[in-house]
Amino acid sequence: MCGIVGAVAKKDICPVLLEGLQRLEYRGYDSAGFAVIDSDKKLQRIRIKGKVEKLQEQYRLSPLRGTTGIAHTRWATHGKPSIKNAHPHTYKNQLALVHNGIIENHHKLREELISLGFEFNSDTDTEVIVNAISNELNSDTDFLAAIFKVMKLLEGAYALGVLNIDEPGRLIAARKGSPLVIGIGVDQYFVASDVFALLPATQKFIYLEEGDVADIRANKLTIYNKNKKIVDRPIHVSESTVDITDKQGYRHYMMKEIFYQPDAISNTLKGRSTKDQVITEEFGENAKQIFSKTECIKIVACGTSYHAGLIAAFWMEKIANIHCQVEIASEYRYRKSVILDNTLFVTVSQSGETADTLAALRSAGDAGYLSTLAICNVDESSLTRESDLCFLTHAGIEIGVASTKAFTTQLVALFLLVIAVAKEHGLSKKDEAKLVKQLSTLPARVSKVLEHNDAIELMAKDFADKNHALFLGRGSFLSVAMEGALKLKEISYIHAEAYAAGELKHGPLALVDEDMPVVAVAPNNNLLEKLKSNLEEVKARGGKLYIFADEISEVESTNGMFVLNINNVYDYMSPIIHTIPLQLLAYYVAVIKGADIDQPRNLAKSVTVE
Repeated sequence: MCGIVGAVAKKDICPVLLEGLQRLEYRGYDSAGFAVIDSDKKLQRIRIKGKVEKLQEQYRLSPLRGTTGIAHTRWATHGKPSIKNAHPHTYKNQLALVHNGIIENHHKLREELISLGFEFNSDTDTEVIVNAISNELNSDTDFLAAIFKVMKLLEGAYALGVLNIDEPGRLIAARKGSPLVIGIGVDQYFVASDVFALLPATQKFIYLEEGDVADIRANKLTIYNKNKKIVDRPIHVSESTVDITDKQGYRHYMMKEIFYQPDAISNTLKGRSTKDQVITEEFGENAKQIFSKTECIKIVACGTSYHAGLIAAFWMEKIANIHCQVEIASEYRYRKSVILDNTLFVTVSQSGETADTLAALRSAGDAGYLSTLAICNVDESSLTRESDLCFLTHAGIEIGVASTKAFTTQLVALFLLVIAVAKEHGLSKKDEAKLVKQLSTLPARVSKVLEHNDAIELMAKDFADKNHALFLGRGSFLSVAMEGALKLKEISYIHAEAYAAGELKHGPLALVDEDMPVVAVAPNNNLLEKLKSNLEEVKARGGKLYIFADEISEVESTNGMFVLNINNVYDYMSPIIHTIPLQLLAYYVAVIKGADIDQPRNLAKSVTVE
């Protein structure tokens, strides 16, 4: 969602703020701005509607200089995208504030502040915060104390960065529900929504915990916990490099990330298994003991991660004979859930900061689950820190909003989990070795599928003038179809839906005509003959079929049916293999339509609010 960058130094920090915003563009946004306190102790601000490039252009025309500043990319929640709603928000050029998150009681606070004589210049929930801080300062309250008082008034989630011209070398940051990280430099400190924004400036970071407030000066950092006690938070050294922003010759980050998947899968597997067994301790010191007690698994996730969970449920019940239920996090957290004895609660998230998934994890804490496990791509994220067990996917930073390598590495992690649980419940060493061997072949097989790139690019041309598409699958491949439909709608803006192929006659068949392309995944499994019958139903209605099949499925191209054979062996890895061409299809359709592939409209990379 929104992005925050801030800095306090002994030199001009405007270039750092602007570069930080540029590195946060992948999160999704619709406006941007920054504010600094200049050498005359005056607050200077630039805001724009649109891209950071436009903000940089404004900065070149009207340069600012300052040693203390905050910057922000906004993804609209309250109030449409506009300059007046862009951050930072100010109070009479005295205070400036940036905010990620949502203040749920902003209507009530706004009415109270208006009754006290405060005026509002935006439609945002954020402006109530800066006005409320000013109100506290009017009562001769100290700057830090004022922020603590206002935090007690706020309901919802937030990460804050606040400047006060009366204290020009000071930046106060606070978090509740939204992530915030402190970067450590020489005679300078930084604050940002994530590490990625600050990599050119520092490799050393402190992750603020829930309720923390950081009092930041150029040569001093003091962190208070939610009880206002000074605390020490550990310093982490990031192994990420600045050059991860290099597209390496690819036109878009998404394409780079699709073709990086063999390496991402290899990195996720590295050190997690031997030649013939999974190393259970990679999930945590107590994982073996917990898995041996596990009688049921609940997977909770959102979006693409939810689709990964659905595929994993098939694996878990087939291989481990363990009941596995998968739920959308935003639904799970608002309903009464019956918890079976010895249920392991598993969350899956690329960022580890997905608001609904985090809330679900926190609600699970006192609900009576056996234990909690996070599968995540980001070390030291809120999700990994707050879970009992953790497994990192090692996909590397994913910049494209539409998830690709994060999805396939989540599936690898979940398959490792299935094996680890299964062997505590009777899986033989011989069968374990066979499953591990399947995993070991995966990087090479994904590389082989990517060789179909040109054929899929050619196929995509048939979608150029289409507004709707239907995706079909059966069994675990329904979830593959769901992921394919999601990718197409995310980046090409074509309306796409996925259905179980056996459900065609129960409604979706009414939509099929020559203008509705139908995409099907046809692995050589026990449902293949059933699927073939479903495809004949589509052909009979004049629908045009695009089928991704196994080489031995005996499905051949005919008039109105294009078949691409992508897999030569059907096994548990097949859902991952069949995902790759659907990613490529979505990518090339979006290219043809001229869409903003890495930053699709209205979407954000990390959904840190409800």
